[in-house]
Amino acid sequence: MIYGIGNDIIEIDRISKAMERNPRIIDKLFSGREKDMLESKGFKPESVAGNFSAKEAVVKSLGTGLRGFKLQDLEILRDEVNKPYVVTSGRLRDICRECGISQIMVTISHSKHYASATAIALT
Repeated sequence: MIYGIGNDIIEIDRISKAMERNPRIIDKLFSGREKDMLESKGFKPESVAGNFSAKEAVVKSLGTGLRGFKLQDLEILRDEVNKPYVVTSGRLRDICRECGISQIMVTISHSKHYASATAIALT
């Protein structure tokens, strides 16, 4: 059963400019495994924007916003065919268990100027 649906869209240029102003933003937004994955993609702004948009979509599907847990407790990773998947840990995993959420599905898209993501939290 669907617990919630979240959607997010972000300007890739906004992420690109943030990365130029503050190279440490990657450390603030992403876990070690996410950084490894993004590094394998050359830290392209569209990849970074897509992953960040996916995180935003996930928290919208949960209805929590970005509070009560660390951003690194939410990972957007890729499987062997580059399909994104969600991994929760720490306090966010606890929140999901308390809400009866068993899985969160996510999809990411981008065009020349925008990255977007949709997430569905399932019970």
